[in-house]
Formats: sequence, C-alpha cells, structure tokens
Amino acid sequence: MTVRRLSALPGLAVLAALLAGCGIRATEVPTDYGPAPSRVRCSLAEPDVSTQAAPGVPVQVFLLCGSSLVAVDRTVRVPDGVDSGRRVLMAQGLLNELAAPPSAAEKEAGYTTDVRRGVTVTGPRPGDPKDTLRLDTAPDDLTSYALAQVVCTLSDSAAGEGDGSVVLAGPGDRSARRHVCTDEVRARPGSNEPPAGEVTDG
Repeated sequence: MTVRRLSALPGLAVLAALLAGCGIRATEVPTDYGPAPSRVRCSLAEPDVSTQAAPGVPVQVFLLCGSSLVAVDRTVRVPDGVDSGRRVLMAQGLLNELAAPPSAAEKEAGYTTDVRRGVTVTGPRPGDPKDTLRLDTAPDDLTSYALAQVVCTLSDSAAGEGDGSVVLAGPGDRSARRHVCTDEVRARPGSNEPPAGEVTDG
C-alpha cells in the first residue's frame, strides 16, 4: 500500500499543475510592441498654427494622404479692392498652395502633393466660356493625382462654378472643358480622373 501511494504522488502533482493552469494568469514575459501611435494618419492632432497665422483669405486645398484626397486649411492673399481678375488671382493662389511643400505637422500626418511648382493660370481668351481658367500646362498632361488635386481644390473655391465643377483649358488652342470633382475622385484619385466634358453654357 505504501509503495502504491508513493508512486501515485508524482501523477497527482502533474494533475494539480494542469488544473491550476486552466485559469487566466498574468504573464511574466515582457512584451514590447513599440509606442502607441501619436496621431491618426491623415488627421492633424491639433490645428496647424503655421497655416492659421498666415494673413489672407481662409481656403481649403486638397492634398494627398494615403490613396485619397483630404482637405486642409490654407490662406490665400488676394489684394483688396481687386474685382476684375480676382477669380484668377484666387485660382493662382490656390495653385501655389497646392505646389507648396506640406508643413511639418502635415508631413508627420502623411500628407503629400503631386502638383509641381510654377503652374500658372490666366483667364479666358476670346471665344472661351467666360469662367474658363487656362493653365500653362494642359490638364491632360498633369498626373491623375495632380489633376484631381487641382480640380477638387478649384471647384470647391470661389474660383469654381459653385456646383462642384471648374472650367479648365491648357495653353495654345486647346478647347476648355468642364471638370467635375466627384466622391470617387476624392476617394481614389489615382484610378479615377475627374470627369470632363464639353462646356455647353456660358
């Protein structure tokens, strides 16, 4: 009997250990998954003071973040008392903001731009629709990302038509076309170019 009891002791110890392991116990193994994200990508943790402090008219421009377009705050300086050509001045200011490097806070949040520096805009030529904005680069020659940025920014501003569209043309004798910023363009500008069609009014 004594031999049997002694031989059973190791088995009881193993069984007790298994039963004790059924509960949830705190691990003593250190885990390190890195620091928690400081901010959500494509979302500024706080307003960008550098853009708010700049003098001028508050506007929004569309920058790239991930695979989408995201609106960010900017200011555009338009001389007071200028009525004739004010729309073109606003459009040029918006293009300049699109081509400017994102601020440090915007870079940290993942913002970029595909619009190159030096793009200029003028008003309509004789025979153009009255609200035409002529770029020195043909819209079709811009990358799909840059075109989406330009169209969505201009159409959402005082330089646009007020209906989510903007009439654009390039240099030379290229005809003007109405470009539209759609939800699909904002969501995936790389694969959805702004729809464009012939201007039938104005």
